[in-house]
Amino acid sequence: MSESTSKLRLGALTALVVGSMIGGGIFSLPQNMAAGAAAGATLIGWAITAVGMLMLAFVFQTLANRKPDLNNGVYAYAKAGFGNYLGFSSAWGYWISAWIGNVSYLVLLFGTLGYFFPVFGEGNTPVAIICASILLWLVHGLVLRGIKEAAFINLITTVAKIVPLITFIALVGAAFKMDIFNADFWGYGNPDLGSVMTQVKSMMLVTVWVFIGIEGASVYSARAERRSDVGKATVLGFIGVLALLVMVNVLSLGVMNQPELAALKNPSMAHVLAHVVGPWGAAFISIGLVISLAGALLSWTLLCGEILHSAATDKTMPAFLQKENKNGAPANALWVSNAAIQAFLVITLFSSSSYLDLLYLATSMILMPYFFSTVYAVMIAVRSEGYTAKDSGQRYKDLLIGLIAVVYSVWLLYAAGAKYLLLSALLYAPGALLYIKARRENQQPVFTNLEKVYLAVAVVGAVWAAIGLYTGSLTL
Repeated sequence: MSESTSKLRLGALTALVVGSMIGGGIFSLPQNMAAGAAAGATLIGWAITAVGMLMLAFVFQTLANRKPDLNNGVYAYAKAGFGNYLGFSSAWGYWISAWIGNVSYLVLLFGTLGYFFPVFGEGNTPVAIICASILLWLVHGLVLRGIKEAAFINLITTVAKIVPLITFIALVGAAFKMDIFNADFWGYGNPDLGSVMTQVKSMMLVTVWVFIGIEGASVYSARAERRSDVGKATVLGFIGVLALLVMVNVLSLGVMNQPELAALKNPSMAHVLAHVVGPWGAAFISIGLVISLAGALLSWTLLCGEILHSAATDKTMPAFLQKENKNGAPANALWVSNAAIQAFLVITLFSSSSYLDLLYLATSMILMPYFFSTVYAVMIAVRSEGYTAKDSGQRYKDLLIGLIAVVYSVWLLYAAGAKYLLLSALLYAPGALLYIKARRENQQPVFTNLEKVYLAVAVVGAVWAAIGLYTGSLTL
C-alpha cells in the first residue's frame, strides 16, 4: 500500500471525527432531549457531558502522544492494558456498535425521504429496504476504491451537512424567547419527568450517542500523515460538534416548550424550524438530514472495515479479515461488515424495534471500549509510561484527566441501565468464537485464567439476556 493512498492529513482526520459524530442524532436532538428532561436538567446534563467528553477527548489525545506505537485507538488501548481477550472484545463491541449504527442511519435516511416520497414510509417498507440495500452497496464500492478517496468525499459531505445546522441555529436563535425557555425550568409541572437527577440520567445515552465517533481519528492513527494530528483532530472535532449540539438543543427550548418538543415526530429539528419560518423549513432540514446521514454512513463504513482489519493485522481477529485490495482498502473486513448490515436491514422488515432502540443498543456496545481506554490512560500515568523526568507536571495533569474520564465512563454505564448492558452481553459473548479461531491460527494459548473469568461473566450475562428475551421480561 503506497504512501499516497494511505496517509491522511489533519483536515481529513478532523472531518472523520466530525463526520462520524454528526449523523442523524443532532437532527432528532430537540425531541430526544425534551422527551426526558426540562430546560434546567438539560443544561446540567450538557455540563456533565461537556466535561466528561472533553476529558475523553483529552484521553485519546494523550494516548496518541504517549503511546505512538499503539495504532487504531480504542481496540489497541484495551489490548495493551488488559490483555488479548479484552482487546478483542473491545474491537468486537466497537465494530458491532458501528454497524448497528449504520442500520439505524439507513432506516432513518429513507424514513426522512418518506417526507417527500410516501412509498418509503418510516424507512422499513420493502421499497425502502431495497433502496437502502442499493445505497449500502454503492458506499461499499466507493470505499473499496481506497481509504484516502473515501476520506476526501467524507470531507466534502461533512462541510455540506454543517450548512443546514448553521442556518437552523441562526434562524431559531433570532426567534428565541427567554420566557419560553424559563417556563417550568425544572419540569416540576410535568410529574412524568421525575426528579432533576432522573431527568439528567434519562438524557445521558442520547448525549453519548451524538458524540460517538470522537475516537474516529484514533482509529485511523496508523494512516495519519503526522502522529500529532490525531490528538489535534480529536479535540478540534469535539469542540466544534459540542457547540453545534448545545446550540441546537438549547435554542429549540426557547421557541417551543418542553411538552411541545417532546410530542414532535423526528427529525424534530425540521418541525422546530417549520414552527419558526413555515413549511419550507421542514423540507430544508430534511434535505440536510439526508446529506448528513449519507456522510455518516460513509464515515462509519470506513470505521467498520478499519477496526476489523486492524485487529486482524496484529492477529487478534482471524487472518482472513486482514486482506486488502489493490487500492489498500480492507476488502474482507468491509464485506463482512456490510453483510451484517444487509442482514439487519432485512430483519427490520419484521422487527418492531424503533430507531431509538437501535441507537441505545449501539451506544451501550461502545461504553466498555471507552471505559477500557480511560482506565488505560490512568495506568500509564501512574506507571509514568511514555513520560520523561521533565514531564512530571504533565503526568499529574494527565492522571487527573484520566480519573475524571473514568468516573464519567462509570456514570455512563450506570445511566445505560441493566437492560442494555445485558443485551450488550448477548452480543459480546458470541465473539469469543472468532477469538478462539484467531488464537488457534497462531498456535497460541486461547484464554488465561483471568480471561476465563471475563468470558464466564459475558456468557452468564448473555444467557440471562436470552432468557429475558424469551420470557418477555427483557425487550428491545
